[in-house]
Order: sequence, then C-alpha cells, then structure tokens
Amino acid sequence: MKIRVNLQIFIFIIIFIFTKQIKIYSILMLFAIIHELGHMLVGILLGFKISSIELMPFGVSIVFDVNYKNYNKKIKNGNLINLKKLLIALAGPITNLIFVIIFIISDLNLFNIENEIIVYANILICLFNLIPIYPLDGGRIIKNVLHIVFGIKKSYQYTNLISNIMIIVLTMTASILILFVKNIAILFIIIYLWILVIKQNRIYENKKRILEMI
Repeated sequence: MKIRVNLQIFIFIIIFIFTKQIKIYSILMLFAIIHELGHMLVGILLGFKISSIELMPFGVSIVFDVNYKNYNKKIKNGNLINLKKLLIALAGPITNLIFVIIFIISDLNLFNIENEIIVYANILICLFNLIPIYPLDGGRIIKNVLHIVFGIKKSYQYTNLISNIMIIVLTMTASILILFVKNIAILFIIIYLWILVIKQNRIYENKKRILEMI
C-alpha cells in the first residue's frame, strides 16, 4: 500500500492561514478524513484491498485494487463491481449525514468545537462531494449508475459531459458569490475543481480512443 501527500495541501494551508480561516479548514479536513474512512470501511467490507492513500487539499483519496472476478457477474449493462463502487461512493456522504444527525440530537462536545460548526462542516463536505463532477463522489455515483444502465462507453461520455456542464455552472455561480460574500476561499475551490475537470477530460479522451478501438 502506497501513502502519499499531495504538495498542494501546503499551498492551501498557507492560503487559509493568510485569510485567517485555518480553524475552519482544519475542522473541514478532520471530517473530510472521517468521510474517507467511511469509503474505506465499506470498501473493505465489500472485499476490496487498499492500493494507495493520498492526503489531498480537501481530504484523503483512497484507491482500491480491483477485484476482476466481479467483471464476470453482469448487472444489466454493467458488472457487479459497478454496484460495489456505487455503494463505496455513497458511503462517504452517508458518513457525514450520520455525524450531522448525531450532533443535532446530542450534546456531545468534540475537541471543544461547537456542535453547530460540526454540523455545518459535515453538511458542507457532504454537499461538496455530491457535486456531479468526476472524480468527486457525485461524479462516481453518476458514472456507476450510468455504467449499470447504459454500459461503459455511454457512462464515460455522459459523466464527462455532466462534469463539464457543472463546472461552468459552478464557476458562474461562484463569480457572483465572491462579489457578495467576498470570500477568496471560493475562488481556490473553483480552481481546484477546474484542475480535476481538466485532468479528467484528458483521461476521458485517452479512454475514448481505446473504447473506439474495441
């Protein structure tokens, strides 16, 4: 198992220290890591082995080894592995929702952090990860559902299209929010999402050429 640290995280730490938002960033990172532990737990329960763990600017990225036996078990136009990946993708947001419920109905005090902040942080992480941009959880959920229903080629095509439309919509929305909220953190989040989309566009083009040859 490989463990890596994405160097971009240090840039974000400096930015949030400079903007005096390091406390909220630290809280978000804490629950983003817990979010990923939800993915990891479900993945292990479904029989996957962890290939690598990478600390990212907005949490942790966990990569599982693929169990190729699942490719032989069909579910409509997909495979059993797509259903398992769908459950793993759902596990992270569900983990955050569980924390939201726990801290709304209880008087727990975690690290002297106000319950309202914990609830807000988990809602934010849940919503952020459910954005339908691949490889965020929302994008993964859409991709695996499309794979099961339409097959691999259309799942890549539609997921890539949805990701590109969503980043444009979010950029326009963020531009308006920055004017009113005046929070520079929004700008860096959008830049981060653009990096993800551009990277996935390149990967999609390579996979598209391979799929056209099949």
